[in-house]
Amino acid sequence: MEIEGCPFPEDASFDAEHDVWLRPVSGGARYRLGVTSALSTFAGRIVSLRHRPLGTSVRAGESVATLESVRFTGPVRVPVDGVDCRPNLVAAGRPRLVNDSPYEEGWVVEFSATHPEQLERLPRGTEARDALRARLALLRVRCEGPVPDVEVVELGSECSAVLARLDTELALREPGEIVRLVSDDPTSPIEMVRWEDRSGHTVLGAYTDGPIHRFLIRRERNPTPRRRSVQTGRI
Repeated sequence: MEIEGCPFPEDASFDAEHDVWLRPVSGGARYRLGVTSALSTFAGRIVSLRHRPLGTSVRAGESVATLESVRFTGPVRVPVDGVDCRPNLVAAGRPRLVNDSPYEEGWVVEFSATHPEQLERLPRGTEARDALRARLALLRVRCEGPVPDVEVVELGSECSAVLARLDTELALREPGEIVRLVSDDPTSPIEMVRWEDRSGHTVLGAYTDGPIHRFLIRRERNPTPRRRSVQTGRI
């Protein structure tokens, strides 16, 4: 299921208010908890996943971890009671997984549910569509590809100045890092095609909302300028 570009697995249950999901593992005896794509997009690049000291049991509404990004800090709350709560130490060591794979490698904790009737109150898959859509509207979130490592906003600037700023920012980035460029220059869509060919870096996606243009650009390890065919426009 996809809403506003954000994926939500149909085999998971959701607590939209707290931006978390649950999915059974190990034949349904245990459950994994993680944050939704709505929260991982809203937060931006996650730089820290810190698990709370976990005892033998957790109660519904308790915080089991804290997420931090450059613009967000907030708890991850478990929506049901559970026991034998175990943290995802891989994600704690690589918090970017919460952005890149929120429903798979980037899960937060795993536990055994102690009150199955609590699970029945959580809508599953498409049953949660309306609640998730409302949550996205409240957060003003739309998922537009990978979560960027940094955002460059250039409004009211000519495209040449915008591209110069982009070149400077990319020079500071590590290979594989992603920059979101925001511009209101009306020529930016065609200029970005030319820039991609000249620079050798990759434009992963382009999105337009009224006069605002947004581009996701990946810093390549060995950028190689491209030359397009005059007849076909292809590389």
